[in-house]
Amino acid sequence: MAGKLKWSRDVTEHSDALDLEPDIFESDDAKKIAHSLKRSAERSTRRKSSPFRSAMSMLTFYINRAGDNLRARRREVLEAAKDELRRDFGRKPVNR
Repeated sequence: MAGKLKWSRDVTEHSDALDLEPDIFESDDAKKIAHSLKRSAERSTRRKSSPFRSAMSMLTFYINRAGDNLRARRREVLEAAKDELRRDFGRKPVNR
């Protein structure tokens, strides 16, 4: 299992498609997270899908990787970042 955790951590830290701002997922500001992911996705020349899909995939991957270890407040911030990311790309936020 340690290899699996190391693999997913490596993906987050050294994405082959996006150059992420260091520790961006640790921010308490959903807008900052979303804007940073958007910038990274739009600047990338290595991504295989649209900037929106690449950014959302990386955010979702991070949330899923954390799983049950993600505290409720952190999950709220990251879920809010999804809505901010949708807004940044001109899409409607999901109603929960």
